[in-house]
Amino acid sequence: MKKQTKVIKIQSERTHNRENSTPLYLTSSFCYEDAAQGKDLFDGTLEGNIYSRFSNPTVQEFVDKICVLEELEDGVATGTGMAAVFACFGAHLSAGDHLVSSKALFGSSHQIITQILVKWGISYTYVDASAPESEWEAAIQENTKMIYLETPSNPGLEIVDLEMIGRLAKKHDLIYCIDNCFATPVLQVPSQFGANLVLHSATKFMDGQGRVLGGVVVGTKELIEKVRFFTRQTGPALSPFNAWVLSKSLETLHLRMERHCSNALALATALEKVEGVKQVNYPFLDSFKQKDLAKKQMSAGGALVTFELEGGFERVVRFTKLLTIPSLTSNLGDSRTTITNPFTTTHSKVPTEDKYGLGIYEGSMRVSVGLEDIDDLIQDFTQAILGSK
Repeated sequence: MKKQTKVIKIQSERTHNRENSTPLYLTSSFCYEDAAQGKDLFDGTLEGNIYSRFSNPTVQEFVDKICVLEELEDGVATGTGMAAVFACFGAHLSAGDHLVSSKALFGSSHQIITQILVKWGISYTYVDASAPESEWEAAIQENTKMIYLETPSNPGLEIVDLEMIGRLAKKHDLIYCIDNCFATPVLQVPSQFGANLVLHSATKFMDGQGRVLGGVVVGTKELIEKVRFFTRQTGPALSPFNAWVLSKSLETLHLRMERHCSNALALATALEKVEGVKQVNYPFLDSFKQKDLAKKQMSAGGALVTFELEGGFERVVRFTKLLTIPSLTSNLGDSRTTITNPFTTTHSKVPTEDKYGLGIYEGSMRVSVGLEDIDDLIQDFTQAILGSK
């Protein structure tokens, strides 16, 4: 049975009511038949639900689907994507440990690594996403515990060679943790390249309509057990309602990603021809410098397109006022096309020189291409760019 079929078929156990659509277990806690059962549940003699901060049938249904998609054994759902990132770090890194990470990261991930982990005695080394294997290996120290990266990166869409990093992680016995949010498991399965922890902001493509917040971490049973302990004590639980929305949305993820990707490639191709656009980045464009690597590890280029407008931020303001279809918001993965200027929003707290080093400029635009008619999108972007001169 293929993944798409499994994702539709996986449901919490059908109740005596014989429902077709899976029920929502909107409850904070679960009852015991007697005190002896309560004791057995708490001491681990008996497996079962106790409290929705620990486990919940609706949340578990969502996690089970992600395990199938990412081809990994176990998982934990969290209230947000950043809670998933922090849970991976908090569960597996201790004072004196060292982290190797791609330099090209989401702004909040960068803040955790550079502002929070260092306070706890956890050091880090950043490596350029496109650096050769020798440079990545040179960053590994005796106390390195984990390699962490996102690919494609946010917002520059830089690609990290998953197979190469997998070799290094195995050679040095490191935890190999991937943020797979932008590609989704429909387009890229990091575990096939050796990743043993994979996380997502489920808020994005897994929801697909910008309705709820959520995150998830999946991995080997051994690694997830530590994440589960961390999240049970610290409490970043995913609400059952949000899990129900996300689980149902996964049933259409494959279909939506097909349309996202075809629209994104068409828009990126069109933008390259519009006067006033300095640079267009999209992993499957012929002009993309890492196109061959992207095609090696991704089945399609994804929904994200970035480009730089001539004229800096003043032109960005004029351009965004002229757009009529996209929503101006920092969220992504929506059925609606969304757009933001990462220099002043998602990466505003990153030092300016670091932003320049990541290819984030005053005129940079990040577009999450939605499901609208592609001719309408191309026409709207073209008129707004030309009209913003």
